[in-house]
Amino acid sequence: MQFGFGSGSLWGTNTAANSSPQEFGALQDCSIDFSFSMKELRGRFQMPLTVARGAGKIQGKAKTGNINAKLFNELFFGQAIATGKTATVQNETAAIPATPFTVTVTNGATFKKDLGVKFALTGLPLVRVAAAPVTGQYSVNEATGAYLFAAADTGLSIMATYTYTTTGGNTITLSNQLMGTTPYFSVILNEVYEGKAVTIELLKCTSDKLTIATKLEDFIIPELGFEAMANAAGIIGYLSIDE
Repeated sequence: MQFGFGSGSLWGTNTAANSSPQEFGALQDCSIDFSFSMKELRGRFQMPLTVARGAGKIQGKAKTGNINAKLFNELFFGQAIATGKTATVQNETAAIPATPFTVTVTNGATFKKDLGVKFALTGLPLVRVAAAPVTGQYSVNEATGAYLFAAADTGLSIMATYTYTTTGGNTITLSNQLMGTTPYFSVILNEVYEGKAVTIELLKCTSDKLTIATKLEDFIIPELGFEAMANAAGIIGYLSIDE
């Protein structure tokens, strides 16, 4: 007799030549559903005379505790990926100096986008303007990360929130693709318990949905949905079970 226990291990590999396999790290669960539509032939009695299978499909979904840009890109987006990332600084504190009333944030050299300024003492937001701020206002040079404030606010402490670019990590550029553009990949699900394994291999799949949801007091668990199809040789995949 064979039993199964646990989430197992799951890998996906883009079908393009020499693609690197991507493991679903900290796999939470994976389900693969085999289903068919049923066609019934009826006469004058309540129950069908015969039942036959119609169209079939194999659908799966997997939840992973690992937020992996390369996995997302190889199996879902299929777009340009580059080294480097956008980082966010929340509530960086500084005091508004006397002339020229300018604060350059720590990461000004690679500044990307302003996300607002608040007074540190009250938490009240300042209003962004194009130039010449008066009390309670500010302007920002997004090429240098320099924030300009009103002379009347000299000495007050502010908290700036912004994004900047940095090395490390990866960035996927999400461009608008033509209809029909579809990344394809294979998957292997392997589950071992008491020395016996169940292995499901699907040779050609595509994904229709990637969900990345946050939740208070819990981990982010991205979920990828996918559907299998036959490859060029007419083979969908393989199911291996120990006897």
